[in-house]
Order: sequence, then C-alpha cells, then structure tokens
Amino acid sequence: MSQNPGMLARADLEQMVAAGEIDTVIVAFCDMQGRLTGKRVSGRLFVEEVAAHGAECCNYLLAVDVDMNTVGGYSMSSWDTGYGDMVMTADFSTLRLIPWLPGTALVMADLSWLDGRPVEQAPRSILNRQIDRLTERKLVPYVGTELEFMVFDNTFREAWAAGYRNLTPATDYNVDYAMMASTRMEPLLRDIRLGMEGAGLYCEGVKGECNLGQQEIAFRYDHARSTCDNHTIYKNGAKEIADQHGKSLTFMAKFDEREGNSCHIHISLLGEDGSPVFADESGPHGMSPMFRSFIAGQLATLRELTLFYAPNINSYKRFADGSFAPTAIAWGMDNRTCALRVVGHGSGMRVECRAPGGDVNQYLAVSALIAGGLYGIDHGLELPDALPGNAYASGAQRLPTTLAEAAELFAKSEVARTAFGDNVVEHYLNNARIELAAFNSAVTDWERVRGFERL
Repeated sequence: MSQNPGMLARADLEQMVAAGEIDTVIVAFCDMQGRLTGKRVSGRLFVEEVAAHGAECCNYLLAVDVDMNTVGGYSMSSWDTGYGDMVMTADFSTLRLIPWLPGTALVMADLSWLDGRPVEQAPRSILNRQIDRLTERKLVPYVGTELEFMVFDNTFREAWAAGYRNLTPATDYNVDYAMMASTRMEPLLRDIRLGMEGAGLYCEGVKGECNLGQQEIAFRYDHARSTCDNHTIYKNGAKEIADQHGKSLTFMAKFDEREGNSCHIHISLLGEDGSPVFADESGPHGMSPMFRSFIAGQLATLRELTLFYAPNINSYKRFADGSFAPTAIAWGMDNRTCALRVVGHGSGMRVECRAPGGDVNQYLAVSALIAGGLYGIDHGLELPDALPGNAYASGAQRLPTTLAEAAELFAKSEVARTAFGDNVVEHYLNNARIELAAFNSAVTDWERVRGFERL
C-alpha cells in the first residue's frame, strides 16, 4: 500500500530537525494495558544518537498494573533483579508527524534487552512472532480494527475529581447513524480525523453509535503490524485531542448498563503475491478450504484465548445477550449475533471477530486470531455450518463470563503455550491474577448502595 501523508522518511526527519521544524521526537511502544508508553527526546539527540542506538527505559513498564504500581510475580522484572533497562529501537517504517502536538514526530519502537534479545513479553514482539509464522507459510495478514468510544462534556480532570460519577455525555439519546446530535461533537471528531490523517492514518469516516455520546471513527485496513501501531497512536491521540477541546472520552468496554464500546477486528490473509487465499468461488459461500479451516481454528480456540480478547475485569460486563456484543461461540455469514462474522467477497473476504471491546490490547488480540487460525489450518479443522439465526438463543457454547474463568482456560491452553511460549503465557496470567486480586479487595459503589442501610 502507498505511504500515507504524514509519514516521514528518516532523511525527512533529519532535514526538519535541522530546519527547526521538528524539536521533539516521541519514542514509544504499546504496554500490556494497550497504552502508548515511552519518552520525548530532543530532535537533535534523536538524530545524533537515538536513531542509531535506541533509547533506554525501565523494564518495569511491562510489569506494572494500571496505576503504575510495581507488583510481584513477573520473571522479567522485579526488585530482586534491580529493575534494569530495556532498549527501545526505532522502527523507521512507523516514523510520522503528530499534528496536534507542535514540532513533534513519533516513532514506534521494538523492545529488546541490552544484549539485543527481543523482549518476548512485549505486545509488539508477540505479534511479530505470529507474523513470522505466517511468513514461513508465505502468507501476509491484513487487519482492520473498529474502535468505539464515548464522549463527555467534562474534562478528564473534572471526570477524575468526580470519581467518574454524574458525567455529562455529549448526546442525550441513541445517535446510531444519526447526524444532528452527532454534529454537536463534529468540531472534536473532525479534529481527531484530520489529526490522524496528518499522522499517517487513512481515515474512512465516523458514525454515531447507540450509547450516549458514543461514536466510531473508522480507518482503512493495513498490514497487521501497521494497523496495531496505528491503533495505539489513534487511541492515545484521540484522548489528547479531546483534552485540548475541554472534553473527555473513554474506550472502556462497559462504562454503564447500556451498550458497551466494542473493537471489532477484521482479519484476512493474502499470499505473498497479493493473491486472495481466503476466496474460492467454487467453495461454500465463496470460501476457500484454507479460510474455512482458519475460522474453524478460531472457533475451536476462542474460549481458551479469550484472555487476549478480553483482558480486564470490565471486559466481561460487555458480553450480554441482545447487546450486539457476542456471547455464543458461533460463526455466521453477515450475522452480528455471532462471535465470528464473515463478510465481503473475493479479495475482500474476511472474518470479523466481535469479541474484543474498546479496552483490548490489539496486538494481543490479533496475535490470538492468527494463532487460532493457524491451529485450524495446521490441523485441517472442518468448519461447522454457519449459524443462520439468533446466536444468543442458539444454545451454542458460551464465551467465558469472568476474567477468572478466562485466565483458567488460558493457563491450560496448549495452543497458547505453543504459539506464544510459556514465558508470555505466565506473564499475562500474572497480570490477570493481579487485576483479580485488586478487584476482589475493592469495595464498590454497588456494594455501598446495596448494603449501607438495607443490609
């Protein structure tokens, strides 16, 4: 695919730094929680040193909780090992301008140890490993992610100070595909769209969604790694631009009892020559045998890999019948009640996984989709018939309903250990255990309302 406006070659950056047009370069990566993490480096230092040698960061950045607390149980980082450094090495194919931050460029980095070994627990490393497995088979993954979010008229700091209670959503009613009420948000939404275009993303458009203040900005599909990098930059940038507008937005999977924020992920494979290996007009529904086995593998592994699709306590609140979020492990042709939905035809034929929410770490979810699909291909799994009706009422096997259940299934998964390695599996199981322990020790508003006077 052609390079989008906003992307920079290394020589371009050097010229812009010399001319004083760029004074800051953000060197960043995606952490376990899906957040853009890194440091701001002066343009001059980046050109003179960091571009060639990388920049150091503490290895605890892949071994903390959401609050950035150091927590135990991680083999790669602890008090006993002294919390040493990792190296962020720039991937210059990701170098770009950041239009909403004056004089700023950004480059995504791969993480390695000081001896050059990749940090295998890093989300981008995990995805790289799965892409390598496809490369061995002369296959190339293309992915699109569809993130939903909710906009509030409160600033982030006001929302924090209020404990995220009694916030004012940017609309007062369901605005799915609606124009008028969504137009109220258009100054913000337009700045996000144009900002992302200027940062090298290909923005397709925006539409209203069902919950109050809920929107979805769509971006064109790309190579799996590029899409996941762009996803990280977009998610962080949308929040920064909202902050500049005096508003806030959230991607959390389930903010309230209404519709949650989804992140449907579309994935297709092409041959190295660009051939559409998923399509076969002579096959059922125009699907090739490879595509059918790919989906069969995803179905077979959906429960045991759910931890990579739904990584947080809150993720599981989204799995509710009749909510357009899936509960049943089933596939269908353009059937939005199923966890896996097949859409498109010919070179555009693909499968959409509807399990992830807006809180997903996209590198992990795409890695799981590839791993599950390859399991199906390698074992020649047969795809059951498509579900034509309501998957919620189908009696099909269900997705895990809690983080604890998903972690237990992940721990026992031979597919996960074969695809990702024991170190990765144990790392993310520890993250789940820490979240569960924190949640189980917390006293919630729900408990106070239920129990303060009446129990």
